[in-house]
Amino acid sequence: MKISARVKKILSGYESDNPGTKTNLARILMHGRLGGTGKMVILPVDQGFEHGPARSFAPNPPGYEPHYHWQLAADAGLSAFAAPLGIIEDGASKFAGAMPTILKLNSANSLNGEKDAPSQAITAGVDDALRLGCSAIGYTIYPGSGAAYDMINNLRELIAEAKSVGLATVVWSYPRGQYVTKEGETGLDIVAYAAHIAALAGAHIIKVKLPSDHLDLPEAKKVYETQSIPRSTLGERVAHIVQSCFGGRRIVVFSGGGKKDEQSLFDEANAIREGGGNGSIIGRNSFQRPKDEALKLLETLIEIYKGRN
Repeated sequence: MKISARVKKILSGYESDNPGTKTNLARILMHGRLGGTGKMVILPVDQGFEHGPARSFAPNPPGYEPHYHWQLAADAGLSAFAAPLGIIEDGASKFAGAMPTILKLNSANSLNGEKDAPSQAITAGVDDALRLGCSAIGYTIYPGSGAAYDMINNLRELIAEAKSVGLATVVWSYPRGQYVTKEGETGLDIVAYAAHIAALAGAHIIKVKLPSDHLDLPEAKKVYETQSIPRSTLGERVAHIVQSCFGGRRIVVFSGGGKKDEQSLFDEANAIREGGGNGSIIGRNSFQRPKDEALKLLETLIEIYKGRN
């Protein structure tokens, strides 16, 4: 596998990691149509766990079948495919070597309405990721939840185990719970804080939601205003999130969120590129569309990250 100069520079930021972990990071960064650019688009399919099968797949019924998503990621030339244990197991043999995979180790479900201390169940382990040939594990934390410390404690153990066997770690860092307002879940100061927590915990790739210009914490708001931290445009806000992840020495990707029109997705991708973000993890906005539409959408996103749109 030839490693581009851009990818070598990204890998140099992970100074303590062993060759196995860096190789697996390189596999993701060098794969697909964005290979070697330092940008990535990843397909995540954990929404069935999070929202239920009908809400996730009824808009495009072929999506009920796991192989559909594996094939979509392969046909689109994406950087990686992320999913819970059952989906990875279902296609791991047929699609072995087709693309890097990320095994999502924990998940929540909408049957549990816990608001103050939301958490997630651990549904797989590092040994499963090794058995299935994955390049990385994935794990969600909820900064602001009453259960956040337990989630971070579990993450510490999982990251240590993954690094010991040469796997990378992707952390979904989503602020929610009793200590965060609803508006604050996507507020710039809160999202930056959540991203920084993931970096401090040892994440290799950090996934957060795109931030609004809202500032939620009074003490943080004072700093943002007195230091004149730019936040009027989405590109400026993305740049601040990247800066919050060790000055850009960590890979940061952004959630596509709920289904929206194509132009909104393209505008967001342009802002991510302009702000120095590494790309998108885009699920419902791809697999809830008919496959031909999804492939066109993903192709345009890839072209945006290449700087061609």
